[in-house]
Amino acid sequence: MQHSVVLGLILACVISLSSSAVVLENGMPILWAHTTAQVSNLSMQEGILFPDPHYLHRMSLLRQMIDATNPFMGSMGTNTTDSPLWGLPLQLGWMLTSGRLADPTGVTTCGLQTGNPMCISTQSWWGCVSYFSSAIPFLSAVQLGFMGPEAQVQMQVPKGVEDICTNYTDCTTRYPDAMSKWDAFFQGLKVAAESTQTDNEKKDSILGLYWAAQMASTHASAACSNRQSHYSSEEISFAKSWVNAGEYVAAAHFQSSLVKATPFMLPLPSRILQEGDSAPNIADLSAEENHSLSVFTWMKGINTVLGGALIRTWKSAMCSVTTREKGGELLQQLLLNKNFPLGTFLGIITEMTTSC
Repeated sequence: MQHSVVLGLILACVISLSSSAVVLENGMPILWAHTTAQVSNLSMQEGILFPDPHYLHRMSLLRQMIDATNPFMGSMGTNTTDSPLWGLPLQLGWMLTSGRLADPTGVTTCGLQTGNPMCISTQSWWGCVSYFSSAIPFLSAVQLGFMGPEAQVQMQVPKGVEDICTNYTDCTTRYPDAMSKWDAFFQGLKVAAESTQTDNEKKDSILGLYWAAQMASTHASAACSNRQSHYSSEEISFAKSWVNAGEYVAAAHFQSSLVKATPFMLPLPSRILQEGDSAPNIADLSAEENHSLSVFTWMKGINTVLGGALIRTWKSAMCSVTTREKGGELLQQLLLNKNFPLGTFLGIITEMTTSC
């Protein structure tokens, strides 16, 4: 209990020092220094790893995946922070500091500073979605030997939760596409290590497998949709736009390293949206947060009006390593440059398709 209080005070201090989204603490994901890099330090029962569902254990799963796969990530760059897996702990940290892992019903103090700040509420849509991007890939990594030849895992699940899987066999049965895509990603890392392809070709191939797996997890997290009823219509709209934005990032094979992913995380809203919030005029959010919310809304709205044509055109344009690199640069301009003319976006990507 005392440890939880200390972590809560650290978290409160980190959040109080910023007026926008908080995704880093001393240059690393939130509370990274308090996670464990050793599989053996996770909860264990009768020789089986038994990770519990709170924030630090979930973050530890991500840390261990990054450490275990780093020897296979040479094509990404020379730094240990170049792996695309770094986007996952950054995302989880943002969910924590913005209050999105707390109980949205207000019935419990799970995830609150006044309760257990490390608790991930079973009622949180964001917490449920993050499970599919942490537990499922971890189970796949264990199955394929990245955590040692004898490792076995059984995820702890809070009482009453029945819509998430708990072990490799269970997840393969209930969410076969997500698990098969993560298996393909981890197998692809081993194949790339023996490949004679250039580093740039290996990099693009690995990123393609990674984003296919990540999007499969996102699609599997439709199992969490009933939890959206606990939020305002504005937060639900943002959540859907956030999922929609993932389609663009995935098609561009974005390298979500620590350095490259952080700028995309910083403009995300630093609190849960409430009824009446309307970007770009939300007074207590920064100009950058208001801008990113406006862009998310615009992208989802245009795609809806066009009957899905915006995403289809974007995916068609992302047909080569060159266009995917240009696509990543274009997304950066769209989200981070407040002077970027939104009306030119469709024209630019339509023109890009001519090179395919």
